Amino acid sequence: MSDAPSNGTALGPGSHPEIAPSVRLKMYSSMWRARVFEKRVYDLFMSGLVKGTTHLGTGQEAVAAGFSTAMRDDDMVFCTYRGHNHTLLRGAPMDSLMGELLGRESGCCGGKGGSMHLTDVEQHAMGSYAIVGAHLPVAAGAAWASAERGTGQVTACFFGDGTTNIGAFHESLNIAAVWNLPVVYVCENNLYMEYTPISSVTAVPNPAADRAAAYGLEPIIVDGNDVDAVYRTALTALHRARSGGGPSLIEAQTYRHHGHSRADPGKYRPDEEVEAWMRKDPLILYRARLESLGFAASDLDQVEEAARAEIDAATAAAKEAPEPGEAVLMTDLWADGGASWRR
Repeated sequence: MSDAPSNGTALGPGSHPEIAPSVRLKMYSSMWRARVFEKRVYDLFMSGLVKGTTHLGTGQEAVAAGFSTAMRDDDMVFCTYRGHNHTLLRGAPMDSLMGELLGRESGCCGGKGGSMHLTDVEQHAMGSYAIVGAHLPVAAGAAWASAERGTGQVTACFFGDGTTNIGAFHESLNIAAVWNLPVVYVCENNLYMEYTPISSVTAVPNPAADRAAAYGLEPIIVDGNDVDAVYRTALTALHRARSGGGPSLIEAQTYRHHGHSRADPGKYRPDEEVEAWMRKDPLILYRARLESLGFAASDLDQVEEAARAEIDAATAAAKEAPEPGEAVLMTDLWADGGASWRR
């Protein structure tokens, strides 16, 4: 992969040919759609309409936007419980995702999965996984199936920095390298594994990239708040996988604006650290870049307004949708879905 760094240094905006204006506008739209979705989820959670817990990807939109734009329509995505951005930008309808979070029958899983289990197989969004690291071997299996069938599909698997200390991470990277699988593993390093700084429990500074060499892979680090850099890095890794070059391991350095979940105020993070990362908000930085490249402010305003209109319509549709009845609730369960199987 000649375009990827071999020394762990970050890829910058000038590492590849110029990105088309239409692509840049699409990525700006994607990040705004993800941002307004997460903001609305936060508001609905605080008003009691989103049940259970939820893990927001606010601040990490550039990773999902860059990859989703670079991917082929039939490429597959696996993500964690912090997976709203990835599932939405892979193509799952916003009203379907909102319906799922509100526990409505219109939800992508019939209202039964909730925030941590978003799945839309028709859009090749293969699931959000609540168990840390559980999806990495599943992603390897999906990539193996693509290789066996000769479909040319690539699997992208997103996970957090804490996953790099889980056995499934090492097992999956090893088998992906041994079998030369068309899979791209992407660590979204937001510095914290739940409430614990990843640096305090990991022997190397870069939890994913510094382990890549153990599996014969290049140590790739990218600025996860720079959507152009993410897009270019994704193009390189996806091309390598699709052309038979095997897996990649990418560490995208980013930061979540909120605590680990909505039950977490995030007070363990130093104020100066939070303030520094807030100044690196990917949406603010990208708007400034687009304006410097000659994009009209009115066109960017229109993108933002379109995202707000979409989330308003999705919220209204989800609120009006019925809660799942017995015909939905009693399916996809153990045996026949009830106690009668014991009799």
